[in-house]
Amino acid sequence: MQVRFAVPARTVRELMTDTQVWPTELRLRKDRKILTVTFDGGERYDLPAEYLRVKSPSAEVQGHSAEERKTVPGKRNVEIIEVLPVGNYAVRLIFDDLHSTGIFDWEYLLDLGRNYTGYWQDYIDELAAKNLMRDPPVRRQ
Repeated sequence: MQVRFAVPARTVRELMTDTQVWPTELRLRKDRKILTVTFDGGERYDLPAEYLRVKSPSAEVQGHSAEERKTVPGKRNVEIIEVLPVGNYAVRLIFDDLHSTGIFDWEYLLDLGRNYTGYWQDYIDELAAKNLMRDPPVRRQ
């Protein structure tokens, strides 16, 4: 199943200021591993589910201060199972590990796209520094 929705630009543009960004399309690939976001300025980003999960804007991940931010390991195979609109300003992503509390507003998605390389490297470095892995733990029976 592929999730795709176009954003009604005319109505939203009436509410926007010149400094706001607006996505023209969000598309979840059939494998549920990539969310493609296209913005009205022409920028287009393929954002991996793992990246979105570990960079979730939720308090569970980000905490309430920089000191509380968590490094989330073991999400290499995570998938997005649902993309839900939140008003006219964001989407809530539901992941197959049932994480669903992050609300990704348009500015944050644009920031994640523009800064993917640096943010991803920071994440990989944090994992290494904390001796954590991208792969989920192996379950023993």
